[in-house]
Amino acid sequence: MYFIYNFFILFLVVIFSPFLLLAFVVKPKFRAGFWQKIGFYHFIKKEKDIKHIVVHAVSVGEVIAVEKFLKILKKNFPNYKIILTTVTKTGHFVAKQKLSSVVDEFIYFPFDFFFSVRSFVRNIKPDIVVIAETEIWPYFSNELKKNKIPLLIINGRISPNSHKGYKKFKWFFAKVLGNYANILMQTNADMNRIVDIGANPNITKVMGNLKFDIEKSLSETDVKNLKNEFKSHGKPVLIAGSTHKGEDEIILDVYKKLCEKNSNLKLILAPRHPERLSEVENLLRVRGFLYGKRSEKSDFAENQVVLVDTMGELAKLYSISDVAFLGGSFSKTGGHNPLEAAIFDIPVVSGPSVFNFKDIYKFLTNDQAAFVVQTDIELFEILNKLFTNKSFYQIASQSCQKVFSSNSGAIENALDVIKDLLE
Repeated sequence: MYFIYNFFILFLVVIFSPFLLLAFVVKPKFRAGFWQKIGFYHFIKKEKDIKHIVVHAVSVGEVIAVEKFLKILKKNFPNYKIILTTVTKTGHFVAKQKLSSVVDEFIYFPFDFFFSVRSFVRNIKPDIVVIAETEIWPYFSNELKKNKIPLLIINGRISPNSHKGYKKFKWFFAKVLGNYANILMQTNADMNRIVDIGANPNITKVMGNLKFDIEKSLSETDVKNLKNEFKSHGKPVLIAGSTHKGEDEIILDVYKKLCEKNSNLKLILAPRHPERLSEVENLLRVRGFLYGKRSEKSDFAENQVVLVDTMGELAKLYSISDVAFLGGSFSKTGGHNPLEAAIFDIPVVSGPSVFNFKDIYKFLTNDQAAFVVQTDIELFEILNKLFTNKSFYQIASQSCQKVFSSNSGAIENALDVIKDLLE
């Protein structure tokens, strides 16, 4: 079966070689890691008595998802060399930026050709391979099983559409999934889907979602002190985080309308790019708002708006707000991480462009912990409802807790399985 599979994909490569060659020449991203991907891993030196844990994160999203997992993995297995594999150029770049202090080697994952995979196994000599999310490579999984190297999926997910596609070839994927030592999926629905396409239910479990395995960065005392700094006690606070060009106008106009309903409402405004601060400050002046700057320790005793012109504070400022609007969502840049606010039980509202965090928004919106709106009119309506309808707000806030509690513990669950496999 694997011989036919490899023959088939090599045949496709030959057929489409003119197009692949053109893409290789024209688009640099297709050249990224090419020599490693076809099997040149000889630069990896196997040190005596040093074991290797290989973690695979295909691109940027997966790299970000495994960041905390890798840090804890290193603490739990200090005598192992951690190797992180990626597929994309951007994923490789982000991984090096974020994880150089944790990961020992950054390499590219091999193409699923017999010669590439065999070279990978021969040169890397992994003691275990951990695949983040659902990357199913038939020949790779078979080669690892032949060499008695445990292979597992963590943080796995399968969409309903992907499930339909896989199921058409269940006869094939059932054999491939039989090569895995363990399969850890994000939700019960994901677990049921992968079992339905042939995974062994005895080694398939729900682990939760790595992206939700975060902790509050501030204690209750820290939050109380921060509220004292802002003099925000007893005042409703809206925070607009990571706003992009064009979004400050939207949020300020909406905020002005909200103040007509609640004159005591305050706003923390945090533009994404520091170079835009003077532009945003001018918007505040033109619209006649009383505002101060965070760098000058301004508070809400005299100001309607505090403009955040400092770096690295946004995540903790969510803790003193009641509702968060996340920028990058009306500017078509894909939004920003809603979990930074939701971890403090703060309901999140975003514009329509949230593709950078679409899987997280799916969890949050399903439970009404977050709301995605299409227009500035809808933005006003949902914000107004959150600030004026107490029961609606409480349900949204409690839903934040529910989402985290139902998806947390993922790292611990994954570590337990890895420890068992490495014993």
